[in-house]
Amino acid sequence: MNTQLKKFMDYVVAKNPAEPEFYQAVEEVAETILPFLDENPKYKAAKVFERMIEAERIIVFRVPWIDDKGEVQVNRGFRIEMNSAIGPYKGGLRFHPTVNLGILKFLAFEQVFKNSLTSLPMGGGKGGSDFDPKGKSDNEVMRFCQSFMTELFRHIGPDTDVPAGDIGVGGREVGYMFGQYKRIRNEFTGVLTGKGREYGGSLIRPEATGYGTVYFAQEMLATINEGFKNKVVAISGSGNVAQFAAEKVLDLGGKVVTFSDSTGYIHDPDGIDREKLAFIMELKNIKRGRIREYSDHYGCKYVEGVSRPWAEKCDIALPCATENEINAKEAKILVDNGCICVSEGANMPSTPEAVEVFLENKILYGPGKAANAGGVATSGLEMSQNSLRLSWTREEVDQRLHNIMVNIHKTCVEYGKEGDFVNYVKGANIGGFVKVADAMMAQGYV
Repeated sequence: MNTQLKKFMDYVVAKNPAEPEFYQAVEEVAETILPFLDENPKYKAAKVFERMIEAERIIVFRVPWIDDKGEVQVNRGFRIEMNSAIGPYKGGLRFHPTVNLGILKFLAFEQVFKNSLTSLPMGGGKGGSDFDPKGKSDNEVMRFCQSFMTELFRHIGPDTDVPAGDIGVGGREVGYMFGQYKRIRNEFTGVLTGKGREYGGSLIRPEATGYGTVYFAQEMLATINEGFKNKVVAISGSGNVAQFAAEKVLDLGGKVVTFSDSTGYIHDPDGIDREKLAFIMELKNIKRGRIREYSDHYGCKYVEGVSRPWAEKCDIALPCATENEINAKEAKILVDNGCICVSEGANMPSTPEAVEVFLENKILYGPGKAANAGGVATSGLEMSQNSLRLSWTREEVDQRLHNIMVNIHKTCVEYGKEGDFVNYVKGANIGGFVKVADAMMAQGYV
């Protein structure tokens, strides 16, 4: 670590104790932004980056609720309103036992750059709770969501902060929270995205993150005259992002061979076709089962206790599970096995050491803030439809999503070109920074 970067990170650590995920996210951006600031002193003099890493507002609150046994449970709720320079705060809500302040600050910080890259007028935010929806009845989830929104409602609004779903927060949870917001405020507004189609949701929203990840990979592959046709694709995770990434890969002629969850991963060398994918979707979305059941049903390899499928040979890797799921050793295995492209469907799924391996070997590497921006982009399109009281067709939303991902790729190439190689990490960081920084400069020291 050079002296300038170390000094900056010492400053970050001192101000934000015990938040390792946040440090990782900031350092990854700082590595490319600090040299850019030296070349553009107007941003440095105004301390734009120092302001950008400080949340505009952090809200922490208790969430009491009653379980099915009549016992009182207490969880903690959060909302990080990170930056509103280019639009209302926008970012998901995560319900998972691992949720804490540091993780949400990292996600909110990443969201600022991701939302900027979409070119839509959205600031960055993130929130959630350490509540675990797994194993809870629908009534328990409803009571929790209603209690959560009873506090959150006072901090959000269609022109202030528009949350969405994330890990542990799907259509069911968004519906319960939207209903409670409407009940308390006595108004029907587009205050949440990821809503059901019947009450203001957008077509393509469930598919958007997965589709967008593949669209971004498609653009990267085109730079070396390659595509998905006949390529072997490894996907981690088995939730919404993984499922629809797989669907789009199949559309483009690729062969998906892996899925995973917290209990292990499957490897099906024959390929997960549409019938098998439909089985996974029913297993995960309706039965809420474990990926092992796919192996039992189709008789393929299952590795228990290992939720990362990166030892399996592939041409393209789509990490769609969670942060830090590819380490340096696994990155080297991917490269040695002939992987030519990594496109991140999850947020920060590659460790800094893994990213170094990808960049050193000059493989196509799309960081999450660029590659998985399709989800929030389509949330932005849902906000537009809600404001206009219109509903666009599936084809129109998909085309707009595709165009946004193509333009994000162009921005990354513009700022990340290094000779014949495109450093997408540098391109995404600088491309996302410039728009927000210019807006902050124009608005004064606020």
